Amino acid sequence: MRYAKLPELRQAIATFTVCFAAMLPASLGAQDAFDRVQAEVASMEKLTQVMVDKIFSFSELGQQEFETSAYVTGILEEHGWEVERGSAGIPTAWFARWGSGSPVISFGSDIDGIPKANQKPGVAWHDPLVPGAPGHGEGHNSGQAVNVTAALALQKVMEEEGIEGTLVLWPGVAEEQLASKAWFVRDGYFDEIDLVIFTHVGNNLGVSWGQANGTGLVSVEFSFAGEAAHSAGSPWRARSSLDAVELMNVGWNFRREHLHPNQRSHYIIPDGGDQPNVVPQTASVWYYIREMDFDDILRNYDIAKNIAEGAALMTDTEMTYRVRGAAAPRHFNKVVAEAMWEHIEHVGLPEWSEDDQALARAVQAEVGNDSTPGLNTELDEIGAPPEEENDRRSGGSDDIGDIGWTVPTVTLRFPSNIPGLQGHHWSNAIAMATPIAHKGATAGAKVLARTALQLFVEPDLVEEARTYFRDVQSKDQQYQPFITADDPPPTDLNTDIMAQFRPLLEPFYFDETKYGTYLEQLGITYPTLRPSGEPDPH
Repeated sequence: MRYAKLPELRQAIATFTVCFAAMLPASLGAQDAFDRVQAEVASMEKLTQVMVDKIFSFSELGQQEFETSAYVTGILEEHGWEVERGSAGIPTAWFARWGSGSPVISFGSDIDGIPKANQKPGVAWHDPLVPGAPGHGEGHNSGQAVNVTAALALQKVMEEEGIEGTLVLWPGVAEEQLASKAWFVRDGYFDEIDLVIFTHVGNNLGVSWGQANGTGLVSVEFSFAGEAAHSAGSPWRARSSLDAVELMNVGWNFRREHLHPNQRSHYIIPDGGDQPNVVPQTASVWYYIREMDFDDILRNYDIAKNIAEGAALMTDTEMTYRVRGAAAPRHFNKVVAEAMWEHIEHVGLPEWSEDDQALARAVQAEVGNDSTPGLNTELDEIGAPPEEENDRRSGGSDDIGDIGWTVPTVTLRFPSNIPGLQGHHWSNAIAMATPIAHKGATAGAKVLARTALQLFVEPDLVEEARTYFRDVQSKDQQYQPFITADDPPPTDLNTDIMAQFRPLLEPFYFDETKYGTYLEQLGITYPTLRPSGEPDPH
């Protein structure tokens, strides 16, 4: 049975309401406080919509989110926030702070897009604005709108009612490459933060606690250096670095059979030589090495290094490697998740229009998924870890895990995208500058603001969260960082791609001073569906 349905929790909530009211200023009762901050979020629906649309239009990849970061920090500075830019040596990173005293509560959300995922919003088939360009094929354009809206609502209520506490906002830079949060942790950005609430786009309102499904990882690039020669004239004088890359990949692929089925590993070859008639002097291969637990990740990482050394020996080349990203397995705080769940139940899902549902069904049909018709209209239950350890599922990674092993953390998922899509795909961008994304972001901001307000005025809840972090989460497992003090953040990522496509994307940046929505600017009728009778592409 899910904890949220237990009678004891309902009694605890009733007791909390009495205590909470006693901690607030006399002018503001418990329910009034929640209603007030929720109303402030609702009053900023327009700002939320503009932020969602604006960031969508930038279409920036990881470590190159310059327009996005400048735009969001500009809004915060206009409202009196102090902003540090270039955090942890990452040019597009920043930390923004408002308020004073304790507790210190932090909101984070990712900002990067997906390669080759460019897509016109609201159009139910593949129709890019700029073919081959990046796009928000996961939906990271929506998270900052959730966080900033909730933060500004809290700022207003806390100022007017004299509620003490500090808010800290930051972006997840290059989350798709897992290339920022471990560096934030390493450089001490969460040392004085009490709680972190992370937000991430989803297709329902939800939160979970405990050891999460999915994996942690090490992202590592292995490079080989040999000797060039004419491929036909004197190949015996060469030492092929590309041969080393291929032998490493062969070795790893044979070894997969003897790794635990929970592992996930994948690679690309970013440097395979220049032209076939020159034996490559240099070559490199970039791996994501994923497993579900710290020790298993490190074991597989050591195996990969051994295989790389073997490939170098076989080809008489020199091997070096560098970490390009890292993500710890995720564990979320039970105390904060259960408090947030009550607010999720209160806020509920948005009211989807028939146009919203029609777009969702059309996109699902376009990608061949008919198992989830339309948008969700009912909440799931609060997420909890499986009763049996072996029931955990492998899968993707998120570097929020590094923060979650440093400070009590939860992730709020909000309903701005369509169920049943494959992810990291142009189809996931279709909803992300439409009323679906706008409504979902507003619902998420309401939950976020209500939850944070509760944490600001109930110090015992913050202490309970710390107790869970210390005595349950960290009882038998401590954080093991996968980066060292000498590993620089990979700020060179995606430089060439954005240099190619940014000039082509700039004419499509959203101009909110001339148009109400991005759909209006692009002249897109919402929703744009395939004409009746057009053959099914599948």
